[in-house]
Amino acid sequence: MGDETGGATRRQIMVVAAAREIRDGEIVFVGMRLPLLGFALARALHAPRVIGLFENGVIRDAPPTGPLVTMGDPPNIAGALACTTLSDVMAYLQRGRVDVGFLGGAQVDRFGNLNTTWVEEAGRRTRLPGSGGAADIASLARRTVIVMPHERRRFPERVAYLTSPGYGTGRRWREEVGLIGGGPARVITSLGVLGFDRESGEMVLEQVHPGVAPDEVRAHTGWDLRVAPALGTTPEPTAEELAVLRRFDPEGAWTG
Repeated sequence: MGDETGGATRRQIMVVAAAREIRDGEIVFVGMRLPLLGFALARALHAPRVIGLFENGVIRDAPPTGPLVTMGDPPNIAGALACTTLSDVMAYLQRGRVDVGFLGGAQVDRFGNLNTTWVEEAGRRTRLPGSGGAADIASLARRTVIVMPHERRRFPERVAYLTSPGYGTGRRWREEVGLIGGGPARVITSLGVLGFDRESGEMVLEQVHPGVAPDEVRAHTGWDLRVAPALGTTPEPTAEELAVLRRFDPEGAWTG
């Protein structure tokens, strides 16, 4: 699977598309790795009043001061609005104050459930980092946006382990188990943008990135992926978006 499309890599397009999901003035719970870049980009450009909450207790009302590998790196601490505790930031979730949670994962399935606990390949089970705060974010945020590379092994019909809930087995599952959060709204990948059917809760391909065909997306998905009747194309990143993205990922460690 190639990584270039036009003047931007597919991963750059993915992060830019994810950043555009953040609306100005929102409170965003930011997960690790690619979500860190998405928040930084949104805050630097189109969402100057957005507030970022981080699992380690950091609260930011400004982009990080430099590139990040983890949320605990000095550029995320410097200039923070507050450096509190895990309990403090989780309390925002419990009070229903978080507009959007930005998450990644090892696997995401047909109904937006995430696995970050373990995977098994060729009879060998690999232990992953686990939930951290992801299960809380997926359960309690008003909506979640999932950001991850699009590979068939990462998109099984059913996750090997349900770490963080999407729509479970269907759209009404969240209500049945008592989850107050709104559930996944978008899955942004290196191939396209996917949403969820309002009735079934099933993932639907809504946009393909420039140079990507729907059949390529379906070939890298582990079930018969539905395609929206009015399938669109993800807008290319602007020169300004790419410049800011390179500021936070200068060596292309995350975006190629």
